[in-house]
Amino acid sequence: MLAQVVEPQRFPLLAELRVRLGQWRFYHAFRTDADAPARHPQVGVRTPALAHDGRDLAAALTTIRHIGDEAALDEAVSRAFHDASLELTSDSGRFSFRLQVPGLLRPLEPSEASDGTLRFLFLLAALLSPRPPPFLALNEPETSLHPDMLAPLSRLILSASKRGQVFVVTHSDALARFLAGATVFTLQKEAGATTLAPS
Repeated sequence: MLAQVVEPQRFPLLAELRVRLGQWRFYHAFRTDADAPARHPQVGVRTPALAHDGRDLAAALTTIRHIGDEAALDEAVSRAFHDASLELTSDSGRFSFRLQVPGLLRPLEPSEASDGTLRFLFLLAALLSPRPPPFLALNEPETSLHPDMLAPLSRLILSASKRGQVFVVTHSDALARFLAGATVFTLQKEAGATTLAPS
């Protein structure tokens, strides 16, 4: 319905609502299969907001490095991957990345990264966006992540929550515990219906 509002001068409140809702971001499922676009070089353009499926991961990470919080990017990668570093590359106008992990003789290419590694980088790009949304929703961000990555992820979520509202749906008690200061709602299933558990 809101997409049909094309005369903002006649419907100013609906037009404003459409603009505000259009700024919200929802991240539910990122492609990590062998053919996922993020595993292959992509045309490099400034990308202040990661696409919902993560197809422009390298461009989003490069944008953070150029106009965003480069120190937070490097720190999060180092914490999550035990002193690893992220190398962003550009070749003939196409962006990609490599992960230099201590103990390995050469950097890991995107095609060699585990699903969990790729997923953490997606979340990193979403949470460190140089253009933070007023509302950001993450559905089960812990999926495929090594338990050691939950603490660095929680730091990113808490930091992002200072720039806008972050809504996280998780099955991980550990992640919920790491999100100190967050408002936590626990759900339970009764007679086939999902309800809020008593606090």
